[in-house]
Amino acid sequence: MSNNRRHILGRYGEEAAANYLTALGYEIVERNFACRAGEIDLIARDKDAWVFVEVKTRSSKGFGDPFEAITELKLAKMRKTIAQWRADRQVHALKLRLDAVSVLVSHGRVHIEHLKQVA
Repeated sequence: MSNNRRHILGRYGEEAAANYLTALGYEIVERNFACRAGEIDLIARDKDAWVFVEVKTRSSKGFGDPFEAITELKLAKMRKTIAQWRADRQVHALKLRLDAVSVLVSHGRVHIEHLKQVA
């Protein structure tokens, strides 16, 4: 898959994940926060908790389940990125959660899975 198609698929997946979370009552606060440590796809509020969401989008499971791409190294980078976001935004809340959303787009269908508290 070309980089452009992969980028379009990734953006589509992030939009689908944001819509899914919004339908569950989450408030999307920010998208694609990036700093030297890494990037957070979606930042949301779920009642009184801040939720940092990694979205993994695939067009098939040919390279494994999308969640398999969330490695310990990726989680460590996300923790550093979250710390930077909190410092930049002066957010000192105690209730934080790191979630993952898998978006599988295949044969005109979209399947979404949401894992809460992945780290």
